[in-house]
Amino acid sequence: MSITLNQHSSLLLGDTAPDFTAESTQGRIHFYEWLGNAWCIFFSHPKDFTPVCTTELGETARLKKDFDKRNVKILSLSVDSVDNHKKWVQDINETQKVTVNFPMIGDENRSVSQLYGMIHPNASETHTVRSVLIIDPNKKIRMTLTYPASTGRSFKEILRVIDSIQLTDKHSVATPAEWQWGNDCIILPSIQDPAVLKQKFPQGWKEIKPYLRYTKQPNN
Repeated sequence: MSITLNQHSSLLLGDTAPDFTAESTQGRIHFYEWLGNAWCIFFSHPKDFTPVCTTELGETARLKKDFDKRNVKILSLSVDSVDNHKKWVQDINETQKVTVNFPMIGDENRSVSQLYGMIHPNASETHTVRSVLIIDPNKKIRMTLTYPASTGRSFKEILRVIDSIQLTDKHSVATPAEWQWGNDCIILPSIQDPAVLKQKFPQGWKEIKPYLRYTKQPNN
C-alpha cells in the first residue's frame, strides 16, 4: 500500500484529500485515478459483522442511484480484511434486501484510516469511528462528520449536504437551516455588485437584512 502523507495527518475542510492505493471488494483502488472527475463520499465503519453498520451499508446501497445522479462515488472502509468484507456483504444483501454495489476497503494495517484521521484513540485505539468525508472532483475535502459508534448515520442528510455544496459551487447561494431541495436559498453575502446580482438572480430576491437575502432555488 502506498500513501502520500504522514499517517497521522489531521484533515480539515479545504484540505486536499490524500491519495492512496488499497485493496477493496472491487479490486485494487488507486484513489485519485478511481475518483477521476467525480465527487466522493468516503466513510468508515468500526468493524465488520456489526448491526448498525449492516443497516448503514444497506441504506447506502439502496440510495446509490441518488448518489450517481449527483456524480458522487461511494467508498467505505474498515480495519477488517477484504475477505471478511466479502463474507459480510452476503449478510448485508440478505438482511437489508439490497445488493452492495460500491467498493469496501480492507485496511488491516490501518494505513488509510490513520491517513484520514478515522481512528480516534480515546474512542478506540484499534477500530475506526463513524467518519464521513465529502470530497469534490478537485480532491478537496468539503465536509467532515463523525458519529458515535452506537448511532447510525443519515445518508439522506449526506445527500442533502451534497446538494447544498453543489448549489453553492454552481449558483453562489447558501442554504438555510432545515433546507430541503426546492426551498428558497440565501444569496452569498460576498455578492454585492448590483449588476452581478441581477445577472445571477434574474428571478429577484427578498432582502431581510443586507446580509440576509432570500431567492428561489436556482435550477429547480
